[in-house]
Amino acid sequence: MRILHTSDWHLGRSFHRVNLLDAQRAFIGHLVRIVREQRVDVVLVAGDVHDRAVPPLGAVALFDEALHRLADLGVPTVMISGNHDSARRLGVGAGLIDRAGIHLRTDPAGVGTPVVLSDAHGDVAFYGLPYLEPALVREELGAERATHTDVLAAAMDRVRADLAARPAGTRSVVLAHAFVTGGTASDSERDITVGGVAQVPAGVFDGVDYAALGHLHGCQTITERVRYSGSPLAYSFSEAGHRKSMWLLDLGPGGGLTAERVDCPVPRPLARIRGRLDDLLRDPALARHEDAWVEATLTDPHRPDEPMARLAERFPHVLSLVLDPERPPQDPLASYARRLRDRSDQEITEDFVAHVRGGLAADDRERAVLTAALDHVRLGESETDATGAAAGTTEEAGAR
Repeated sequence: MRILHTSDWHLGRSFHRVNLLDAQRAFIGHLVRIVREQRVDVVLVAGDVHDRAVPPLGAVALFDEALHRLADLGVPTVMISGNHDSARRLGVGAGLIDRAGIHLRTDPAGVGTPVVLSDAHGDVAFYGLPYLEPALVREELGAERATHTDVLAAAMDRVRADLAARPAGTRSVVLAHAFVTGGTASDSERDITVGGVAQVPAGVFDGVDYAALGHLHGCQTITERVRYSGSPLAYSFSEAGHRKSMWLLDLGPGGGLTAERVDCPVPRPLARIRGRLDDLLRDPALARHEDAWVEATLTDPHRPDEPMARLAERFPHVLSLVLDPERPPQDPLASYARRLRDRSDQEITEDFVAHVRGGLAADDRERAVLTAALDHVRLGESETDATGAAAGTTEEAGAR
């Protein structure tokens, strides 16, 4: 069976104020062409279809267009919700859409109920594991603790139980939206940390022939049978080095697997340049970036006059300006920035507690209180998205 694995479309997302709907529409067209030309048997979309729980009207229209184009192909599509999606909204009409060959899996209760497709070698069971927020699904799935590892393990127990009851030789594919240990993150993924731990071991997916992952935006292979497709477009300058692609997989008899990457169209290349302003404006080696979307990091000791306007004269598509002035090592501002770099919210808050108490570190009870507070804030932000309290205002303004 030939499978096309994609994820993280983030319909409606912009790139530093640049509207990407046209680029996203071009990707959908590219996906449809690949399905037709490569004779794909099933398309997988591993979450984050939309960028917001309440997507803008243009994104909704593009999603509707994508569903119609995929249904017109007559090729089944299995799609799960991600942490950016509203599972309830994405799943509206799932029963009716199912009849058109578009299988939306957004309900955690259905993780053990697969979409079963067949080829010349027998059945393939596709299990959709939507993004599982530990605090919200722990009881429903019977997980021991409210952690990503525990709730995914509980979901996979249901998958393996269902698979064991199926005829011998039934092949299996799981779609999941999670941060698996060994994956490389970028700046454009929303933090899903719970209890200070977001990552889950790849071994949680043992027992199935392939795990089609979403959430991380770089295409990557965790193991031969556990892979991220990555996002089809770059959504932050941290993805400047990514090769955006999808996985084209052949699942043979007995679970034999081959995989190759299919490149996605690039609307405009990304470039990150760094140095003093005058050097960036003169350096002939940077000529290759003059048509790219540019993030410029200026290292001038003092902020130059009108830096964006001057950069735009050479780099008309400059979108981001970062000021990182050269400072002597003993400069307190430089050391502060170094201390914060690559540290989690949990680590920063614990450091603050130790700082204000003269070096006395937080104990286990205090760390638990900090963890609960951070999780409460993060879950509260997700609920705000889900109710549309913030995003709905934008949508209504667009409608007017």
